[in-house]
Amino acid sequence: MKIVDVCAFYTPHGGGIRTYIEQKLTIGPKLGHEIVILAPGDRNEVIERGPGARIVTIKGPRFPLDRKYWYFDDEAALHAALDAEAPDFVEATSPWRSAAMVGNWAGAAPRSLVMHADPLSAYAYRWLEPMFSRPTIDRQFGVFWRHLRQASANFDAVISANTDLSARLRDGGVMGTVTLPMGVEANRFSPALRDEALRTAMLRECGLPPEATLLIGVGRLAAEKRWPMVIDAVTRASAKAPIGLVIIGDGRDKRSVLKALSGNPHIRVFGPARDRETFARIMASGDALIHGCEAETYCMVAAEARASGVRVIVPDRGGAADHAREGGLMYKACDPASAAAAILETLATPRAGGIEAVRTMDEHFAELFALYATLTEPHRRAA
Repeated sequence: MKIVDVCAFYTPHGGGIRTYIEQKLTIGPKLGHEIVILAPGDRNEVIERGPGARIVTIKGPRFPLDRKYWYFDDEAALHAALDAEAPDFVEATSPWRSAAMVGNWAGAAPRSLVMHADPLSAYAYRWLEPMFSRPTIDRQFGVFWRHLRQASANFDAVISANTDLSARLRDGGVMGTVTLPMGVEANRFSPALRDEALRTAMLRECGLPPEATLLIGVGRLAAEKRWPMVIDAVTRASAKAPIGLVIIGDGRDKRSVLKALSGNPHIRVFGPARDRETFARIMASGDALIHGCEAETYCMVAAEARASGVRVIVPDRGGAADHAREGGLMYKACDPASAAAAILETLATPRAGGIEAVRTMDEHFAELFALYATLTEPHRRAA
């Protein structure tokens, strides 16, 4: 099949979507498919990524709140690009305006909406849930639910990577919802990469001896990741045991994250580990991963930690929770006291250190493209 991914979230500057796209461009052709990524950018450009894989950018404006991203603003240009590609299958991987644009395209190809974002959890619930219940918030954001329901009517499937989001989509009347988890990069993460010298060095950066516990936190320094809450939880737990936390990431909220440290010498913030081999060694060398975001659609870092033989401490909502159900500890989302208790419970549990069977991206894409093949066949018969 020729599969075109209309990806409004793609940026060459990094992030989880870029990691996903890079693996799709590699794995898709190996499975016999041609992969084209249509993304907004500074200019109209074709970037060849090898046989059967390329990125096509359509000129669009920069996103005002984060200049590393762009957005589609010309529906006619997007439709013209889809006409030119003549795909067998089309994906829209943003639930916002581009989903409506893809839904409005007059082409005959079947299409899916892939929920790479959970906007209500990332924004509406996070902002308003301390004051209102989720049903009340959902009613107030009825325009978004109507948008999703109307969009889903133009798609053959709506793909969600976690059970929590899938349940909310179905309850909200979104048609064709399918749960299809992602996975980790094959042959990248392993407990065998654990490096005691690296672990000791990271603890030393935290002002602690090798006997202390090393927690790893990975992700953008953004409000929805709840780093101040994570820092609060680690600080509380540190009153009962020596614990160091290394946060790996960068982002627009770095100043507020550093402010939340309040001079705690046992918590350090480092920039992103862009070299994947180095990152895999760091992950395997931690004693546990702690994550604060309850709005993840899959939580790739939790999957990578599990594949590295590292326990996960995650909120009980969103994509991260699925990883704890398969081995790990959950705490009440947004609650630092509950997270601190989960940290201390993890410390009391012996490290397994074995290799956990974690789903790979190869398996994810094989299953995804097999689903697309079943959705394409009725269209072929109709044609």
